[in-house]
Amino acid sequence: MHRRTFISGLLAALLVPTIAGRSTNAQAMVNRTRWKVRTSEGFDAIAFLGPLSGTQLYLDYYAEDASAFAPRLAEAVRGDIARLWDDAQNQGFGLLGPNLQVLFSANGADETLQTLLTALRSRATAILPGYKASSYWNEADWAWFDGAAPRLDAIFSAMQDADFASFRRDRVGAGLDARVAEVARALSTFDVISWQEKLTGRTFDPAIEIVLLQFSKPHGIKVQGQTFLQAADYDTATTVRIAAHEMLHPPVPMDGAAATAALEVFARDPLIMRIVREHDPRWGYTTLKGLLDEDLAQALDQLISEALGVGRNPADRWRKADDGMHVIAAGLYGLLRQDRWVETGGSIEQWLADAVRRGKLSPKAFHPVAARVLERPVDKLWPLPP
Repeated sequence: MHRRTFISGLLAALLVPTIAGRSTNAQAMVNRTRWKVRTSEGFDAIAFLGPLSGTQLYLDYYAEDASAFAPRLAEAVRGDIARLWDDAQNQGFGLLGPNLQVLFSANGADETLQTLLTALRSRATAILPGYKASSYWNEADWAWFDGAAPRLDAIFSAMQDADFASFRRDRVGAGLDARVAEVARALSTFDVISWQEKLTGRTFDPAIEIVLLQFSKPHGIKVQGQTFLQAADYDTATTVRIAAHEMLHPPVPMDGAAATAALEVFARDPLIMRIVREHDPRWGYTTLKGLLDEDLAQALDQLISEALGVGRNPADRWRKADDGMHVIAAGLYGLLRQDRWVETGGSIEQWLADAVRRGKLSPKAFHPVAARVLERPVDKLWPLPP
């Protein structure tokens, strides 16, 4: 599945809350964003597969929880959780937990462990139609999931028999419900939707759903629709930035004329193609098309975050993210700032086509703009020095 279905909470931990004065332009807008905040036993059960798999990434956060719950499961079940986690990665499905959450994110399948099991056992009618109609559809991923369904059924059934629901309630206590109300209040004034519509020229559903979880670190995950999963203790600024970014994908039709023209220009840029070929593949974006999709979304979300008073310093942001590889994002952001896009708005697809026509994406024009944003020498945009 696409890397963009999850965002590392390790990166989110670096994001200093910067809720400051809002743009006066933002104050003039009618707030179109409707935030909904809730919790989910089912999504937490899927997330808890990470710690139960023994993967150190998750034990760094939940070792005590895993040690407390794992003895309730038979040794064979514990062993198969670890094997299934490895199989998912080695056989191309990807990270088991986040990608299962995408699959189960329709028709209320995530409410409880029982609803997970009910959907799993009727997956051809309860899961497949919605998944197939979504932007996440991947035939190979579905085939893998379908083949793994008996093992997942055994694991979820064992967790249900071990009373995961009560275990989770004990771990959560009363704090999670209070946090739901607190987050809902904090988000209510942030109008992400109006800004996304203004800066893309598209129309968005005004509803954004945030699901607070107990066991989701280090991931923040976008699932089907405009729903995002995150740790309950993420700060408000991080939540707003995640929503501002993820809903933009794809920011323009990636097979359309504007994107095709931009890709042709970047494909002739030796620096950009070096980034595509040589960056650490664990960051994803191993194709130029994937990188342009991501980086145009990042450029737009930076403008939106700044307008809403939660923006990070762009040079710091793109230095710390993914070994500094998002040079395209910085350049596009710089060009949008030059064109006063926050003030004017309009069709981002038309803007991209115009930038190609005006020669703004050629290395001679593009690299100096990116260098000013990134605060790096124009001849040393990437890789970053050790």
